[in-house]
Amino acid sequence: MTAAERAIETAALDIPTGDGTADAFLVHPAGGGPYPGVLMYMDAFGPRPQLLSMAERLASAGYTVLLPNVFHRHGRAPVVPLPEFIDESAEHALFEHLGPILRSLTPYQGMRDAEAYLRTLADSPAAADGPVGVTGYCMGARLSLLTAGTYPERVAAAAGFHGGRLAADTPDSPHLLAGRITAELYFGHADADPVMPAEQIARLGQALTAAGVRHRSEVYAGAPHGFTQADCHAYDAEADARHWSALLDLLGRTLT
Repeated sequence: MTAAERAIETAALDIPTGDGTADAFLVHPAGGGPYPGVLMYMDAFGPRPQLLSMAERLASAGYTVLLPNVFHRHGRAPVVPLPEFIDESAEHALFEHLGPILRSLTPYQGMRDAEAYLRTLADSPAAADGPVGVTGYCMGARLSLLTAGTYPERVAAAAGFHGGRLAADTPDSPHLLAGRITAELYFGHADADPVMPAEQIARLGQALTAAGVRHRSEVYAGAPHGFTQADCHAYDAEADARHWSALLDLLGRTLT
């Protein structure tokens, strides 16, 4: 049976956190298992059919995937109504509402929630014992890096795609946790991304190299911020295919 033919089970979950209940999806192959766990962090638009389809695709490769709503403090997903396709004008309008919500999520809150997400995977009969993989998109890439640095014993691999502010000039920037990271990392950056400019890419690489972290950091030439999201105007099919190849390679090498 190929990965595309594998039956998938999807369950909606409510995860208790220190700040209320986070709604989430748990996705894994039907039967067999348990399968290596992967925590998938959303982009700013949150869990929706597009992200769920990505979780299902990852599960079809033989993983148990948890996709939480990290904006749960503001309601269940979607926290704002979303169109089926997010064009540029819709994106600008959505960020008038989502921008303040995104900025309100502190690293402390995000990592307190991460403990609950990791515990959910650890307690799931569908997830194998041992460290997990983490992947994130847009703002989720930042959470992915923070999780690898905050819970090093529980994360074997972490990836981020078209992430932003991974190595900002602020005291809570996630790159400052490089010395704690034991996972292998992969980053696929958007090209000329204003939220992840060249100086931040360089700063991230320097911090990880100095800390001896196994990592690869690549700019996807010509790919805009949001290139993995097929329901958004920024989608780039070639860059998305490259993202899947890199992510599955990382997880296949690091999770057993």
